[in-house]
Amino acid sequence: MPRPRFPLLPTAAAAALALALCSCSAADGSAEGGSAAAVGGDGPRMTQQAMNPAPREALRQGGTLRWAIDQYSSQWNPLQSDGSEASTNDVVKALLPTFWRSDAGGTQTPNPAYLVSARSEQRQGKQVVVWTLNPKAHWSDGLPITWRDLQANWQALGALDPGYRTATSNGFDQVESVVRGQDDFQAVMTFKEPYSEWQAMFNNAGNAPLLPARYVSTPDQFNTSFKGQIPVSGGPFKVADMDPGARTVTVVADPGWWGDKPLLDKIVFKAYDTGTMPQAFSRGEVDFYNNGPNTEGYRAIQQTAGAEVRKAGGPNLRQLVLNGKSPLLGDPKLRQALIQAIDRSEITRTDLAGLDWPYVPMNNHFLVPSQHGYQDNSGGLSRFDPAAARATLDALGWKPGPSGVRGKDGKDLVLRFVAPASNNLAANESEAVTRMLAAVGVTVTVQTVPAGDFFDRYIYQHDFDLTAFALLGTPFPVSNSISTFQQDSGSNWSQVGSRTLDRAMAEAARADTVDEETEALNRADTEAWQVAGLVPLYQRPAIYGVRKELANIGAPGLGDFVYENIGLMK
Repeated sequence: MPRPRFPLLPTAAAAALALALCSCSAADGSAEGGSAAAVGGDGPRMTQQAMNPAPREALRQGGTLRWAIDQYSSQWNPLQSDGSEASTNDVVKALLPTFWRSDAGGTQTPNPAYLVSARSEQRQGKQVVVWTLNPKAHWSDGLPITWRDLQANWQALGALDPGYRTATSNGFDQVESVVRGQDDFQAVMTFKEPYSEWQAMFNNAGNAPLLPARYVSTPDQFNTSFKGQIPVSGGPFKVADMDPGARTVTVVADPGWWGDKPLLDKIVFKAYDTGTMPQAFSRGEVDFYNNGPNTEGYRAIQQTAGAEVRKAGGPNLRQLVLNGKSPLLGDPKLRQALIQAIDRSEITRTDLAGLDWPYVPMNNHFLVPSQHGYQDNSGGLSRFDPAAARATLDALGWKPGPSGVRGKDGKDLVLRFVAPASNNLAANESEAVTRMLAAVGVTVTVQTVPAGDFFDRYIYQHDFDLTAFALLGTPFPVSNSISTFQQDSGSNWSQVGSRTLDRAMAEAARADTVDEETEALNRADTEAWQVAGLVPLYQRPAIYGVRKELANIGAPGLGDFVYENIGLMK
């Protein structure tokens, strides 16, 4: 069967779990004021957007957008293993090249600011992609964007040198060469094995912008050039100021930009603890923020003059993470028992209380409820079953001691749940997990850490037993998920996996059709339950607080923001 020239990305397609991490706060569990459906109802559909779309001519030139982010990053390379945060991506997407634009359903079209054309073809039995670049495109240091930038990105991301600490390979590990085409503005990329999602490369919607060759050509450059700084840009905006003390990054319209002139003069990204964002929005300090499943914030947006809620379905999820390399959590059977002892339906209900969002637990690691191909592959592990959990713990030799806490070989089964401060969602989840695991003889201690340290000092360092955060999705079913589950990946937060899981993900990447891809993803999901590292909770609401006068920004669904088109209504 011939392979399609472009990956199939209709509404029915699976959606990837991106490597963009978000701590993302929520409600305190109050059940008042909500109208959400009961557990078992349908989940939100995938293709909605709420962006207040408007043509450029309906918007005025000028103005400043104040955008709240949840982390001031220490690593601004979003493809480096310490930089894969939603907040990092929000900033660099204004600054770095994206070859594609994604619509509400995830369909990709070339971005003419960078691409004249891109085509996939067969040559001598191998897949070859020819990238023809816009010769006007250049970096802020004046150097043109050429085939050498694409080659350098492949060499950094293609798993050729373990010194590159990458967050994702994004298909680059399937490439065998990148060479000059007809001139410096054409790159010819040859694949070792077919890769259906090649459009995820150099793609902001896929959290994979193009990086400049001179800053990523060696492991040291890749790992350190963007540490604490953004040394160069190549987008509609450029960096004007970075202030780690104030936790702000200010970007301004770049007069050297060759595409449509940005409508805004300036965007100020400011990091807030997520629990304080609603108050900052209500006080008028913030024009736009990702509210997520925050009931208090949801109400605050509705009650703020001149503001509105913009929400959509999407491939985002909230998850628990069990660190398989922690001293007490190395046995997958033990991790499975802990999963069965946690009532994910209760956590879903209390996390989402007060939101107009269905209380539907998520029983698949890759597909969200109501999505094509969604099914429960857990073999019963998704079911809340504390009796089965106790039986498994007994069989593993973890016996209750005099205090009721289970022990084995002189060690008590005491686990540490790391949670970011000022995050009601994490507080609710850590309290629930502590209570539920105590019921089966497992003690959990909660360590609350500064929100600004949560990823850098704990998640990226794997310094936790249990934790929870959100994974924000992309239009691509496989590309970013691979590194989340692949053994020894820099983005495998649970540090567990298997050859069977790796093989199923690789087969999904090679699939010819959406149905074949979905079938492979469900095989991967079956194995993900067995290795028991990531535990899906629910499809995370994509809810944003936005000033009404802002256009072309909000809840993007499977789309992306065109930063030069964000503006204020006339």
